[in-house]
Amino acid sequence: MWLNSGLWVTLLILHGIAAFLLLGGLTHQTLSVWIPVHRHIDSFFDRARAVSAKNYSVAIIVFYVVTFAIGMVIYPDFKLTGNKVLTAHHMTKTLQGFEFKEHVLAIGLALLPAYYYYWRPPLAHERDTVRAMLTSVLAFISWAGFIVGHIVNNVAGLAISA
Repeated sequence: MWLNSGLWVTLLILHGIAAFLLLGGLTHQTLSVWIPVHRHIDSFFDRARAVSAKNYSVAIIVFYVVTFAIGMVIYPDFKLTGNKVLTAHHMTKTLQGFEFKEHVLAIGLALLPAYYYYWRPPLAHERDTVRAMLTSVLAFISWAGFIVGHIVNNVAGLAISA
């Protein structure tokens, strides 16, 4: 369908940028909820943890939904082109990795309402652990999707050029 078009490349780049922004927000928020800074900030790691975690929640939800939506637009083309190429080259592990990504990201999408509920103000301190766990699960899911997506994209690109 869009294999050699500028639209395909543009959507893939936008998908990657949205995923990158999502990962940045989730990583900062995860660090700040698990290892908050209680002293003078003097290192790069301390500055990465010293963010206000509550300010990231809406942006994380928006970037998750945008990344997911762009992925849904790209998905049919992958199933029609990339999937055929990987199957023809007997790259079943790569295809299984993509199936894993699909399922895990859908679980993350289903977790967003709970994530929003626990991060909306006012933040009750007795729910800090729930917020930290939800943030960690979303961070794991997003990082896994990002890494698997890159691997699948690179392997499919190599298979097409072979």
